[in-house]
Amino acid sequence: MEVRPVQHPRRHRRRRALLSATTAAAALVAAGLTALGTGTASAATARQVEALDRGVVSVHTDSGNLVSWRWLGTDPDSVSFNVYRAGTKVNATAVTGSTNYFHSGAPAQADYTVRAIVGGVEQADSVHAIQFRTGYKDVPITPPAGGTTPDGVAYTYEANDASVGDLDGDGALDFVLKWQPTNAKDNSQSGYTGNTIVDGIRLDGTRLWRVDLGRNIRSGAHYTQFQVYDYDGDGKAEVAMKTADGTVDGTGTVIGSSSADHRNSSGYVLSGPEYLTMFNGLTGKAMQSVDYVPARGTVSSWGDSYGNRVDRFLAGTAYLDGSRPSLIMARGYYTRTVIAAWDWRGGAFTRRWTFDTNSSTNSGKGYDGQGSHSLSVGDVDGDGKDEIVYGAMAVDDNGNGLWTTKTGHGDAQHLGDLDPSHAGLEYFKVSESSSQPAELYIDPANGTVTWQLAACCDNGRGVAGDIWAGNDGAEVWSASDSSVRDEAGATKGREPSSVNFLSWWDGDTTRELLDGTHIDKYGTSSDTRLLTGSGVHSNNSTKATPSLSGDLLGDWREEVVWPTTDNTALRIYSTPYETTTRITTLLHDTMYRTGLAWQNTAYNQPPHPGFFIGNGMTTAPRPTVYTP
Repeated sequence: MEVRPVQHPRRHRRRRALLSATTAAAALVAAGLTALGTGTASAATARQVEALDRGVVSVHTDSGNLVSWRWLGTDPDSVSFNVYRAGTKVNATAVTGSTNYFHSGAPAQADYTVRAIVGGVEQADSVHAIQFRTGYKDVPITPPAGGTTPDGVAYTYEANDASVGDLDGDGALDFVLKWQPTNAKDNSQSGYTGNTIVDGIRLDGTRLWRVDLGRNIRSGAHYTQFQVYDYDGDGKAEVAMKTADGTVDGTGTVIGSSSADHRNSSGYVLSGPEYLTMFNGLTGKAMQSVDYVPARGTVSSWGDSYGNRVDRFLAGTAYLDGSRPSLIMARGYYTRTVIAAWDWRGGAFTRRWTFDTNSSTNSGKGYDGQGSHSLSVGDVDGDGKDEIVYGAMAVDDNGNGLWTTKTGHGDAQHLGDLDPSHAGLEYFKVSESSSQPAELYIDPANGTVTWQLAACCDNGRGVAGDIWAGNDGAEVWSASDSSVRDEAGATKGREPSSVNFLSWWDGDTTRELLDGTHIDKYGTSSDTRLLTGSGVHSNNSTKATPSLSGDLLGDWREEVVWPTTDNTALRIYSTPYETTTRITTLLHDTMYRTGLAWQNTAYNQPPHPGFFIGNGMTTAPRPTVYTP
């Protein structure tokens, strides 16, 4: 395929400076907040993150146990660690170059804790390690009872997408799991569906609450995008979702009318009120419901009259002020797009701004019809505040349009520090339209297309990540291409075996291929299988995605979570491979953390941090963060 370089030289951007520990600590003390990590320069705003525990895990292998734990953003640079089994230290010298330790010959049931050493003084014990005795850890879940639709079709439930947040404030992440009925529908498909159910679940399987979104929220990948984040900074995560008449919160309280049924004879819900609800993460109580923005209005104004395009929803979380998280809820991407930014403070919603492609400010500028089946969040212009990259367009932190490439809708996109030789972030996406470039590599600061491939087809999937040490920076590839390419668009060799998810799984810093229920290592002649999930299923049909994948526990490597085949457990896999690389927990890199939050949105995509992780990487930066 032809690679078309753009005529404009790529603008080199200054990499954002990080606040020094001393300056930042002084600022936070003055504000009555807690400590933070260190940086190198002078003027970044500290960002609110979760106050996490060590997240210690012990993964058993035939040779012993790999114990790993979190290096927190609030830890000093010089922190080191000792590892204890049942109160007896097992490491000869303090662990300094990584946050893992392999305890040779130990049994699967060995009980570990970790103690940080700060300024030469050993601190108290961490939480006890979560034991992965057979290579995985099961979190028990209970499927909702099935039912029958008005036209007589029976359905049951499958565990679908999940997210994480500290729902109870104890420092451990909890799951929020979406249950999807077996008759869930794509928006283009008519027919009734069962209700969408959402559970809050601790890692031990304790169900904190169950929310039933009710008959007036249709089930499918595009209808319910749920966000889990601590929006008000009280140390406990909230859960935000679109709701309607008949939604039942975690305390049994009904939102709106319990008897209303707005479904038409085709199963679509094209009338009746629509709400945005913030739920208490601990109890599932609906704390406030406001009108969903935007209202559906006239159905046909979104591109069709039967109910497909009007109900295409996206959601995310962004640090729009550079310090605290805001909720992003959106509607539409094939024609009109509306994005609303909300703050949740003091138990109430405040709308920060609304971006509307139909507004007098944006109309006629090429922002309409540019959305993808997902979105990305990151500081693309280096001002310390997050932008929303919505496909072939981006919206600035203040709600103004930032740029549009006018290259239309796409199914997959990746925003990250893909090219370590250039400052800032890079952006790779694919196009669904056969009249648009099949692949685009974009400077997300200004929307300049650095290179593109000629139009060919509906290019359904694309991936960007450093999967091969033989090339500097990330490689990119797509379903329509036959090669893997570098940051300049040059072909570099064999296309990987999958075009799906990514995972940092083994001991080096290149990323692995995650597809279906397995993880593979890329090779120039063939891929090597590293993990095959046992007794589990992937989600979302041909998308073949896990319930969740990301740095959830242990060190910076990524866990993967699949539901068991019988949907009675979420099975978590954590890496058994030792590493010599030390990186702060990616949960305290806010670009990565917000990526975990929007991972469940529509066509799931893997998260990317705000800095480069890959072969030949420089020392990973420390985040400038504070905990509530």
